[in-house]
Order: sequence, then C-alpha cells, then structure tokens
Amino acid sequence: MEEAVGTAETNTPVDEEQQWRALIGPNKSLQISLTNGWSWKPATDYYLNVFRRFSSEAGPRFALSWHWPAFLFDPFLWFLYRKMYMYALVYAIGPVISAFITGDFTVGVVWRVIAGGSANYLYYWHLKDHLLKITAKPFPDQSSRLRELAEDGGVQVYVLWLGIALHVLMIGLLISVIGQVPPESFPPSDPGSQRTVPS
Repeated sequence: MEEAVGTAETNTPVDEEQQWRALIGPNKSLQISLTNGWSWKPATDYYLNVFRRFSSEAGPRFALSWHWPAFLFDPFLWFLYRKMYMYALVYAIGPVISAFITGDFTVGVVWRVIAGGSANYLYYWHLKDHLLKITAKPFPDQSSRLRELAEDGGVQVYVLWLGIALHVLMIGLLISVIGQVPPESFPPSDPGSQRTVPS
C-alpha cells in the first residue's frame, strides 16, 4: 500500500491502515480456510492480510487469491453487499445472458469461479479508488475524514435479508415446478393386450 498521506489541514500523518479499516467497516464476516475451517472474524483482518499480496515496490499488482463467500453465495449479492454496484449489475445479468445464449444453465458455475478468483482484487481496487478520492478532499480533522470513509465504505446489511428472501423464493419456485411435472405414464408391458375387440 502507499505511504501514509499527511493531512493538509493539520500536517499530521494519517494512519493509512486506519483509513482502510474505516472503509472496510467493523463488521465480522464468514471466513473459510482449508486449514482452519469456518470462522466468524472481523473482515478487516482478512482483507488487509489479502491486500498485502497486491502491493509491491513497483506498485499494485495482481496476485491470485480465492474468496469463498463470492463463490459459494450468489456473486451478485456479495458485490451488492460490499457496495460494488457496477460488478453487482454485471453478475446479476451476466449469468442470465450467458445461459440464454448457450442454453446451458450450468454456465453460472463458471461465473462463480471467476468471482471467487477475482473478488479480493476487485474489492482492493474498489476501496483504493475511494480512498484516493476521499483523501484528496480537504477535511478539518482526521476524525471527519474517517467518518466520510466509513460512510462511503462498509456494507449494506439489508442485502443479507435480500439474499435470504431470494433463496426462499428460488426454493419455492423449484418446489412449484417439481410439483407441476406430471408423473411418467408407464407403457403397458404387452401392447397387444390393450387392444379392444369390436362387438
């Protein structure tokens, strides 16, 4: 990450990690590791650790990382939860258009894999862009800047309820479709035995 930026108003250095933490938000997140299993920890610790992979002396660089929630849950909902509206829109219509063009509904799995492999990096650049824009503004003090970062970043908690509602609706639709499928009529074992004799 970049060097700490000094505030023009007070000429005191701003703790850049504190700014990143304000942007990410204080919420905890579901974290999945092949070595440690499932855990419920502050999201800031996870993201700041992952974001270090994208930093180098030459500047930001791509490094492969994996984000389980973006893969396991609907990527559209995860991007919306993290206020990444453009990516949420892409992942809302992309899988639908792909399935319509190819006629293969399993194409959604490909979209999930792409989301799982790119979510951390996309989120890093999303936050970095917001950080640069906000730190360029004049603020009377650091606390005002941190409040602005917290309001601009963070998460949208309502998306959790939206996700539950959408999944309940999807399950209901599947049950409804399955219930409307007529049972297969078994053919008679001997077609000749079903012939009627004219009287």
